[in-house]
Amino acid sequence: MNKIVREHYPVERLPEDLRRGLPPGKTVTVTVEEEAPPSRETLIALLERARKGDPIPDDPVERIRALRDDD
Repeated sequence: MNKIVREHYPVERLPEDLRRGLPPGKTVTVTVEEEAPPSRETLIALLERARKGDPIPDDPVERIRALRDDD
C-alpha cells in the first residue's frame, strides 16, 4: 500500500475542501494513503448478505405493466 506524508505543508496550498476550518498562515501534516481493494472474502460476504435481504417492495415489472395497461 502506498503512503505519502508531507509535514509542514502550507494550509494555503491545500484544496478548498481540505482548507475549510483551518487557520490561514499555518502548516499541517498531510497523509495520503491508498485504499486497499476489498478482499475476495469480503466481496463474497457482501453478496451473500445482499441475497439474504428482503426483496424490494416496489416491483418494477408490476409497475411497468400497470402503466402499460392504463392506456
